[in-house]
Amino acid sequence: MEYLKKAETSAEEFSNEARKSVESFLADIRANGEDAIRKIAKKLDNWDQDFVLSDKKRKALIDSVPEDKKADIRFAHEQIVAFAQAQRDSIRDFEMTTPAGVRAGQKIVPMDVAGCYIPGGRFAHTCSALMSVATAKVAGVPFVVAASPPRGDSIDASVCYAMDLAGADIILEMGGVQAVASMAYGLFTGRKANIITGPGNAYVAETKAILAGEGVCGIDLFAGPSEIAVLADKNADPMTVAIDLLSQGEHGLNSPVWLITDSRQLAERVMEIMPKLIADMPDPATPATSWKEYGEVILCKDREEMVKVSDAYAPEHLEVLCDDLNWWLANLVSYGSLFIGEFSTVTHGDKCSGPNHILPTKKAAHFSGGLNVHKYLKILTYQEPLSEDSCCKVSEYSSRLSRIEGMEGHARACDWRLTKLNPGKKWDFNVYDHPKY
Repeated sequence: MEYLKKAETSAEEFSNEARKSVESFLADIRANGEDAIRKIAKKLDNWDQDFVLSDKKRKALIDSVPEDKKADIRFAHEQIVAFAQAQRDSIRDFEMTTPAGVRAGQKIVPMDVAGCYIPGGRFAHTCSALMSVATAKVAGVPFVVAASPPRGDSIDASVCYAMDLAGADIILEMGGVQAVASMAYGLFTGRKANIITGPGNAYVAETKAILAGEGVCGIDLFAGPSEIAVLADKNADPMTVAIDLLSQGEHGLNSPVWLITDSRQLAERVMEIMPKLIADMPDPATPATSWKEYGEVILCKDREEMVKVSDAYAPEHLEVLCDDLNWWLANLVSYGSLFIGEFSTVTHGDKCSGPNHILPTKKAAHFSGGLNVHKYLKILTYQEPLSEDSCCKVSEYSSRLSRIEGMEGHARACDWRLTKLNPGKKWDFNVYDHPKY
């Protein structure tokens, strides 16, 4: 393969300095609880109002959203819920009898409390509210706390409407480290979240990672800067390729955008178009930096090499603008979400096509998918030997296997059952004769 354009900068965002800041904030929060949250919110967001959004203020924000915008948000909610429900229906409780006669099964149990973080900053992440909160509710989570940074005197009204529509039980007007920590520790709500989900900046991501590492709560994934890769062959439309790369480049200054192709002519045309598209944007600085510092154009010899390169990158969003689309679907294995054909664009997935847009970045797609209903579920298993015979059969094998592993205590738990159920029987292995009390 050949780099026609190589990234000038690594996409690594999470510096030791960011982690140190988060650790300092968390130490303060552990020591001082809600008082620390108030101090941090005042310092970072100049916020000294109540954090829990009141029913009165929630209604006022919702009422301020125009009806046409509400209709658009309801459309997105309908698509997201339909896909999430199909995911929920794909996994079920079951019960079986094993060959040895053990009754065994699985139960699907929703988590008690979910904390859903919705970013703020330059954009109103209305659809992110639907992606996290609605998915939790479809999973059956009975209580959802949602948090989003205030913009001025309140959170964004459309975000509020989306959280309310999706079913958020409590809404926090709070962002950053303090919001994630508050949901994890149950501050201001009395409800400790079993899992924290949703994207955010470097500080939010670090907070989630630290809390998960300490066993405070689970998280959906470690989200870095948004990524896009486009696979395009000689028949792809260069304008479509370029504008889709641009669309993701506006996420942030450090959003990687990658073109992988086997057509030099297409690659050169896209590289010619990109500066013109960027210059035409209302805010050209962000996509210009993203393209200059993190953009790559990779020329491959054939489609097999394109697949190999793409899977190595494991992009968050992956578009396929190539012939023989089903071949690509069958052969690509590492991506957050796949967008197939010219009719499909990442923007569809980001907003309202149905599948979740909270996706793995920084090559995490090698081992993880994105946020989905299953993230909010606990898959519990149970077992019960149905007879003395099945207990003895499993105990006999378990005893021997325990000694293969050098675990005498485990073996004796089975030996005792064998001795109790078969008084006087001799075994062809060292059954421990449990002392009688």
